[in-house]
Amino acid sequence: MKYLVTGGAGFIGSNFIYLLLDERPGSQVVCVDSLTYAANIHTLNAAFNNPRFTFYKEDIRNRKGIFEIFSKEKPDVVINFAAQSHVDRSIEDPGIFLETNILGTQVMMDACREYGVKRFHQVSTDEVYGDLPLDRPDLLFSEDTPICTSSPYSASKAAADLIALAYYRTYGLPVSISRCSNNYGPYQFPEKLIPLMINNALNGKPLPVYGDGLNVRDWLYVKDHCLGILAVIENGKAGEVYNLGGHNEKTNIEIVRIILHYLNKSESLITFVKDRKGHDRRYAINPEKAGRELNWSPTTKFDDGIKLTIDWYISNMTWMNECTGGEYVNYYNEMYGNRG
Repeated sequence: MKYLVTGGAGFIGSNFIYLLLDERPGSQVVCVDSLTYAANIHTLNAAFNNPRFTFYKEDIRNRKGIFEIFSKEKPDVVINFAAQSHVDRSIEDPGIFLETNILGTQVMMDACREYGVKRFHQVSTDEVYGDLPLDRPDLLFSEDTPICTSSPYSASKAAADLIALAYYRTYGLPVSISRCSNNYGPYQFPEKLIPLMINNALNGKPLPVYGDGLNVRDWLYVKDHCLGILAVIENGKAGEVYNLGGHNEKTNIEIVRIILHYLNKSESLITFVKDRKGHDRRYAINPEKAGRELNWSPTTKFDDGIKLTIDWYISNMTWMNECTGGEYVNYYNEMYGNRG
């Protein structure tokens, strides 16, 4: 089996590549990544040492380049992780999110149709459902929850999902979609909450927390998510959506305090800043369908996963420093410098 993984130098995509190389020993893995700011080629150092791994630097919006890769590699399965994914950046500049997340997905599916791919899997997000009220802990997102997006990012992902389902119905393209809750783990770019807080705490910098810090997220360890995606590809039905959640709801301020406590840092580093525009209050996924149809469920308890994650960043500060220089500094100062 030959898998083509887009966005494989990013957070979840790289973890999925390592899962394939480790757990599907007969497989070949082709990675396509344009190496934007959120990707790090060094994330794939171990993969480059594997003869079953091939890398192409290419943008999924480039139809000619993508079709050339498909013509040469002829993949059996395509998993589309490639996306602009940071909500704050989508608020500042929606255009690149629409281009990459919608038009790029279309290019990938057109290539899948042309070259007879057996499964196209679209990696999506629970953010397409909007948010849930804090005072209704009984409410969870199911696959039947209406789409109700809040940000340009989530709107672009919802549009890609709908186009994927349209390609299934109109063209018979064997499509599947997974919508996950917030991921954490190794190789996550440090503009996202957990690695940002770890990095700032390790360097004695203020930890910027939006609003009152009471926004709730359902946290899923990245390896559990990758195993869920693999289960969808191998056992899920074409034309179906599967929710993959972690059963780990926590407020943002809880997460920050857990990190500080583990690192033995003072809570005086916490700095509450102006809230994000349109900030969703609560995400929570019901993953019963994936459990029932795919026999998948998350196995990593948050207390264990967060320790593994913090320890990984401590042991990989060279990787972290590579990510937080240059453009990152300018972006960070622009994003948080005037939000006090």
